[in-house]
Amino acid sequence: MGRKVTLATCSLNQWALDFDGNLERILRSIEVARTRGAKYRLGPELEICGYGCADHFYESDTLLHSFQVLRKLLESPVTRDIICDVGMPVMHHNVRYNCRVLFLNGKILLIRPKMLMANKGNYREIRWFSPWNQLRVEEYFLPRMIQEVTGQDTVPFGDCVLSTKDTCIGTEICHELWSPRSPHIRMGLDGVEIFTNSSASHHELRKADNRVDLVKSATTKSGGVYLYANQKGCDGDRVYYDGCAMVAVNGDIVAQGAQSSSKLQSHRIYWRNLTPVLFSLGPACWLWDYLRRSGQAGFLLPLSGGVDSSSTACIVHSMCVLLCQAVEDGSDQVLGDIRRVVGDESYCPQHAKELCGRIFTTFYMASKNSSEDTCNRAKDLANQIGSTHMNINIDMAVKGILGIFSAATGRWPQFRANGGSQRENLALQNVQARVRMVLAYLFAQLSLWASGRPGGLLVLGSANVDESLTGYFTKYDCSSADINPIGGISKTDLKSFLLYCVEQFQLTALKGILAAPPTAELEPLTDGQVSQTDEVDMGMTYSELSVIGRLRKISKCGPFSMFCKLIHTWKDSLSATQVAQKVKHFFRMYSMNRHKMTTVTPSYHAESYSPDDNRFDLRPFLYNTRWTWQFRCIDNQVEICWRNNVTLLLEQ
Repeated sequence: MGRKVTLATCSLNQWALDFDGNLERILRSIEVARTRGAKYRLGPELEICGYGCADHFYESDTLLHSFQVLRKLLESPVTRDIICDVGMPVMHHNVRYNCRVLFLNGKILLIRPKMLMANKGNYREIRWFSPWNQLRVEEYFLPRMIQEVTGQDTVPFGDCVLSTKDTCIGTEICHELWSPRSPHIRMGLDGVEIFTNSSASHHELRKADNRVDLVKSATTKSGGVYLYANQKGCDGDRVYYDGCAMVAVNGDIVAQGAQSSSKLQSHRIYWRNLTPVLFSLGPACWLWDYLRRSGQAGFLLPLSGGVDSSSTACIVHSMCVLLCQAVEDGSDQVLGDIRRVVGDESYCPQHAKELCGRIFTTFYMASKNSSEDTCNRAKDLANQIGSTHMNINIDMAVKGILGIFSAATGRWPQFRANGGSQRENLALQNVQARVRMVLAYLFAQLSLWASGRPGGLLVLGSANVDESLTGYFTKYDCSSADINPIGGISKTDLKSFLLYCVEQFQLTALKGILAAPPTAELEPLTDGQVSQTDEVDMGMTYSELSVIGRLRKISKCGPFSMFCKLIHTWKDSLSATQVAQKVKHFFRMYSMNRHKMTTVTPSYHAESYSPDDNRFDLRPFLYNTRWTWQFRCIDNQVEICWRNNVTLLLEQ
């Protein structure tokens, strides 16, 4: 006879150390599961305290408050008659573990510690937790506060499964699914029919399809049901957890939640390459979580009229579109959050453009080196998205700073175009860039005050991942901000995103922005036209940088191994000597400017070759920039290539 079971999984917008909010969201998800007839409810990894607690996991308070929340859950009538599977840290024999706690009707059934830890890229679980590697199940002595509720002194702790009268349930935790020795393999052979996975898996470009393939494959061979739960939203760090809760049966996905929703929208994302669409969802939801949880009143963006700052502006516009859609769909929570942000309890947004004007300020900071074209592009885009836009001129401030320097030294630096040296030329560019940062923060703090409105604004940055790789930005310039939604995204992908915005949001001003060459506009104009371009300054194209960036991080290439790969990849367009020049130039730029990554603005993690120095890409920031040994190896290989080519020509 066939047996029917109703199972529930979810994606929760948890927040590190927000024990009240996390408890409320867990209870709400259990209540929804019960009303829909579920007998088992699965939640995300470490959902009680939040996954992103980082070094707060060391604190006894985090363990204490997690057990206090667990007690509330055990006592709640909402948790009756349904097996609840929740995540929290647990200390066993003075060792800290990342655990699942399964309970039913006020009794704890088992505690299952994580066995295979996530410890690469953005993850540092070994720093806070130990993997469970015992072959036995032990007895765990419950804290007195839990004993008072459950009447139990001890419960099973270890690598165990839950058997009922009619089925068997086995648990995996996040990274265990990605391991070549995943526990579900052994559990399936031992007769487990229902597999669960509680995750805190962040969004990264081209990652979601891998996740789905793994979930499907877990039950393709031996059959069964696989439940996947994930965290959703920004929990206080650079990553965005993209939800995508799902259920697979015998290798087929039978139910799936939305990706990048964060309670803003109900778009269903299917598993194909939708990179531009995801930029309008993931970073937008990350910004909204950050804004509503920060207590600030909106965003401020220096809008230059280029691809990067325009991409940031379009992400904010997309956020407003999603918010208005959520309000139209009847979300009281989103409406309440919007009202708190704008400081008006009666406000109700009518459309995205109008909301954008309330929470988004853009301004163009012109200098004598700025062109009318970029000024007009910035103004046109601001008009189309509805931001509150201002034009200001920074020449007075730049002149004042240079005047202070001149008074102290008796010298007045000149641009290279006016006969100055390279040092003078670079210093004059940096002064302009840093003045813009100072003004950005001044306007962020006081622009709402000047208009009689409460609150301050978060400053948004707009440096892309490729520029971070080479350090093609001024340290402490207007790329220095509170947060940066595009810091993990390549220039190539940003252009694809803007093309999508032209069609999706009818932002026709973007056409001119896309057609213009990228430029910093920090050097004097020539006959009123821009003479400085980014790719010339960097010495390579953005597409070349993307290739180099992936080789450096993903393929783990140093200078020599990168050269050896690129002489084959670029053999149709560049000679071995030219490839050597590109590789050497990149590593000189990269090593000279790596120190900038120690102070770079926290950005949305999106790209697998991100140079984020915070924890994803850990490198020294003081290098021998001559790379003498490595470059000598490249030169020797170039010589070998040249000799081989000469020999081949002679033979012909």
